[in-house]
Amino acid sequence: MKKFVIALSLVSMVLLSVVSAMAAPVTLVYAEVNPLDTIVGQVATTFKQKVEELSGGEVIIDVQAGGVLGTEAQILDGILGGNDTVDIMRISAFALSSYGCQKAMLLSIPYTFVSREHFWKFANSDLAAEFLAEPQEVGLPLRGICYGEEGFRHFFFKDKVAGIKDLKGKKIRVSEDPIMTGMVKDLGASPTVVNFTELYSALQTGVTDAAEQPIANYKSNAFQEVAPYLLLDGHTLGAIQIIIADTGWAKLNDQQKAWIIEAGKFVQQENAKISEAAEAKVLEQLKAGGTNVIEVENKAEWVEACQNTIKANTASQTELYQKLVDLQ
Repeated sequence: MKKFVIALSLVSMVLLSVVSAMAAPVTLVYAEVNPLDTIVGQVATTFKQKVEELSGGEVIIDVQAGGVLGTEAQILDGILGGNDTVDIMRISAFALSSYGCQKAMLLSIPYTFVSREHFWKFANSDLAAEFLAEPQEVGLPLRGICYGEEGFRHFFFKDKVAGIKDLKGKKIRVSEDPIMTGMVKDLGASPTVVNFTELYSALQTGVTDAAEQPIANYKSNAFQEVAPYLLLDGHTLGAIQIIIADTGWAKLNDQQKAWIIEAGKFVQQENAKISEAAEAKVLEQLKAGGTNVIEVENKAEWVEACQNTIKANTASQTELYQKLVDLQ
């Protein structure tokens, strides 16, 4: 009888453990600086849905969008400083170049990607896997999950512009990014560092004359209200990356990690399907709403003007950069 009671007690303990595990899903906080109605916002929503579908609710993705957890740089600094508030975030694919990832820097070189097709050849290649692995190689406490894109980035202005000559002397908003700063200088303008959350008011008050963003972000942040001239120069593709902090990765068992990776692959495929159409729809809405859209017919003079920045930032990785270029 005593043995039976002990055995029953052990079974009860196991059952309680199973019930407890089932009742306590792993929740990962996902940070996104843009609203959910943007292309990157849709990426967050799709990732959440796929992870929760694959895991049957065993892993929950808590999406915090609209920059409520801070700017991209602030969140990255927090992760690198040991703050475990954020587990997953969507970043610009070249954001990690400021933290020692030299390969990532190549994704921000002006006029590297000549088309979306060129970018997706990279994103689906072995070269992309090499780039995603770089954070772990250089000792950063995070890892890349997948790539995506939110369209080419373009300049937008408070006042009327017609072409490259009109950039001369303009104060153009930049983040603290040496490549963007160099490109703006190459184009004859004055780079002005402004926090993204303060950009609308900076344009409104004249602190800066212009800025640059993908088309969807331009509209979702209502920048057309204060800077209604959109110049479609497409200087860089808005390549994005989903990353997970090591602290978030450590919360997962092997099966849960596999679901995260599988969801990343799915999101990458879905993003490739929707991004171009979503951007085209937004552009038509902007035109219908009165935004002045200026086409750039010939980018040769833009590419030539940016040669100093292009050469200076690829000199140490010429072979790797050429592989990237050759994928077109």
